[in-house]
Amino acid sequence: MTEPFNDPTRAALGPNPRHVAIIMDGNGRWAEARGLPRFAGHTAGVEAVRRTVRASIELGIEYLTIYSFSTENWTRPPTEIEFLMGLMKRFIRADLAELHKNGVRIRLIGERDGVDPELLNLIDESVQVTSDNSGLTLIIAFNYGARVEITKAARRLAQDVEAGRLKAIEITPERLNAALDTSAMPDPDLLIRTSGEQRLSNFLLWQLAYAEFLFLDVFWPDFDKAHLERAVAEFRSRDRRFGGVTRSAG
Repeated sequence: MTEPFNDPTRAALGPNPRHVAIIMDGNGRWAEARGLPRFAGHTAGVEAVRRTVRASIELGIEYLTIYSFSTENWTRPPTEIEFLMGLMKRFIRADLAELHKNGVRIRLIGERDGVDPELLNLIDESVQVTSDNSGLTLIIAFNYGARVEITKAARRLAQDVEAGRLKAIEITPERLNAALDTSAMPDPDLLIRTSGEQRLSNFLLWQLAYAEFLFLDVFWPDFDKAHLERAVAEFRSRDRRFGGVTRSAG
């Protein structure tokens, strides 16, 4: 089993995660298991995003990062890519008003090259409209790949060294972190991946260094508030040492 939840009724030992990151996996397999086209799975997956955003607000989670489209997803059939881009447009158009009303602040991480300009305009509008909100920060990882992100950050630092603005000895983990797309947000505390797969798939490789991982057997379209609550309960029961000693060891 990849869903080794501890008993959520036992006393929680730690605080809620501030930042939850989710690899939303299993849309296609959810549809295939029901004799439906893959497109139906992606559409159902959007409903799961809506449920998860609302649940995150109710649970007091401050940051939610969702892996919506990776740099590797361009290898999918063109018809599926076109559908996914259209689905993203429809989500923004249909949900921006509610997200804004609920105080959600939208952020985008990922590459802009190759993305439909109309979609980019909608994303930019959603970021601008919600920029002053102080509730949940929803980070959409779209056309995102961690290796590209880290490479770009390293290139920026190398250019600073070349230009004499920085010495090589001054490149630290903190400086590299500041050059990443996620520099203005805390690292994820909890990573959830649905569908039973147990890999990171080039997602937030730097930022997940000390995150707790939870791999669930549920397909993403079936993910709901109860799953998130159980994941949070499991997170709170874990002993997070960050290289130190256990709580019981004092």
